Amino acid sequence: MHPLDVVKTRFQIQRGKTDPTSYKSLGDSFRTIFRTEGLFGFYKGILPPIMAETPKRAVKFFTFEQYKKLLGHASLSPGLTFAVAGLGSGLTEAVVVNPFEVVKVSLQANRNAFTEQPSTFVQARRIITTEGLGFRGLNKGLTATLGRHGVFNMVYFGFYFNVKNIIPVNEEPTLEFLRKFGIGLVSGTIASIINIPFDVAKSRIQGPQPEPGEIKYKTCFKTMAIVYKEEGFLALYKGLVPKIMRLGPGGAVMLLVYEYAYAWLQKNW
Repeated sequence: MHPLDVVKTRFQIQRGKTDPTSYKSLGDSFRTIFRTEGLFGFYKGILPPIMAETPKRAVKFFTFEQYKKLLGHASLSPGLTFAVAGLGSGLTEAVVVNPFEVVKVSLQANRNAFTEQPSTFVQARRIITTEGLGFRGLNKGLTATLGRHGVFNMVYFGFYFNVKNIIPVNEEPTLEFLRKFGIGLVSGTIASIINIPFDVAKSRIQGPQPEPGEIKYKTCFKTMAIVYKEEGFLALYKGLVPKIMRLGPGGAVMLLVYEYAYAWLQKNW
């Protein structure tokens, strides 16, 4: 799924049609990247997600279960409990993953040939040396990442478990699998549509600034306001198609693996 993530980031960091590096369409972006950067251009920034994905998903589901247990003591409806637990898991997950995202976005924004760009570790060292570990360096864009993951998980878990409890269980295993997959697919799609303005803000803050040496995109909501003012409302939804293509089916698979693995572990351990 990583090539879709690269394309999504490229769309989000381009500043309107006046940007000389602007892609005309999804197909144009794939053709241009392949022609100018080669096949491996689609895998720029792949190492940070590989390193972060396992702990990130572990944190997502572990904290979701813990927040759900804690909220069980509060007088919340089951539906609201799922959403709030999802919000908590997303905020926790964001803190873990943000430094990896900073390195990943900086590598994905590099349009040189794959063999000419710095390695992940060199890029991380450069960010730490020149910008530090704080909110201007390895942790820049944290508020946008908190918003992106918090909103996504709130909608993702809230929608999935609420709708799953409404639609009747099917006794046929294949149809039951398809029921869960369909709900997961819609959950991932809706969550992607709702949280993408935070994703755009995150990419602008963590990506290259328009003027070298001058930080234009600083905070989450201020960045959203600048993008809206200069490029219009739809600019907050840049990269939506590749994002849905990645997180719609990806979100469904993730929830299905979680549910079936969780049920198997409870039964056998």
